[in-house]
Amino acid sequence: MPTIKRICLIVACGLVFCFGASWAQGVYPNRPVRLIVGFAAGSTADVGARILSQRLGEVLGQSVIIENRPGAGSMISLEYVARAPTDGYTLLFGTIAATINATLSPNHTVDLGKNFIPIALVASIPNILVVHPSIEANNVKELIALAKAKPGAISYASAGIGSSPHLSGELFNQMAGVQMTHIPYPGSAQAVTDLLAGRVQVMFSPASTVLPYIKQGTLKALASTESRRTSVAPDLPTMSEGGLPGFETSVWFGILAPAGTSPDIVAKVSAAVNETLKDPNVLRLLHAQGMDALGGGSQEFSQYITSETTKWARVIKAAQIGK
Repeated sequence: MPTIKRICLIVACGLVFCFGASWAQGVYPNRPVRLIVGFAAGSTADVGARILSQRLGEVLGQSVIIENRPGAGSMISLEYVARAPTDGYTLLFGTIAATINATLSPNHTVDLGKNFIPIALVASIPNILVVHPSIEANNVKELIALAKAKPGAISYASAGIGSSPHLSGELFNQMAGVQMTHIPYPGSAQAVTDLLAGRVQVMFSPASTVLPYIKQGTLKALASTESRRTSVAPDLPTMSEGGLPGFETSVWFGILAPAGTSPDIVAKVSAAVNETLKDPNVLRLLHAQGMDALGGGSQEFSQYITSETTKWARVIKAAQIGK
């Protein structure tokens, strides 16, 4: 009898262990989550991801570890996450670059629409239309009139071909019916340096890059480029308010999972991101970087990606960029 009892006890313990292990495996997350950033440490995307990660980890109950995999305009990070297990432990910190590259670099094997499930938008940085003080334009309408009067004479700087500032300038050319000349630079810092020196006259720059110069009066701000006024410069009119209705661009960031990830995991991470974006300290840190918090659900983010991809494809093709 004692032997039978021992056998029963062993079997019972085994069942408890098996069911317990099975239950533990089904709880997400039960180990650290990696958030892959397609740009180098210290980049705007990296800073935004790190601001989010600590509080997001607290909400999820597990650490969120930032892993940088830069290169090819963030496409290396997309390819890496697209091939990761669909268990929710490897996520992508996606940016506007992916929607631009869908047209600019069509030979890549992955894209946001086919290989990922959008989880939630995190934040955006508006571009700000700035001009050198010597430019005789104090608003969008006056800049359009000046550009029309001098086709090709006004140059605008960007952080490189295919960058958000570049495509913002091309969108402006197309919507306003003007012809400003594009001058690409290796990065925003070099572009702003020449803008401050007057070697170029105009730039659509991320707010975080030019706000100090606007406050100093060494650059003149005409408008912000989002559909609503930005919290980092609330007195600055939007492009639509300034005379170019429908103009909207921003540098956005969001979290995505590999296609095939469980809807339950997507929903849990989405809820955690939105909870994180309510935290006053997170909002303060994002604001200090010139970022506006966004949030929202998976479906909203999916629609936004489709809209962005379509818009930039149209701009790139019309401007014959990369041809």
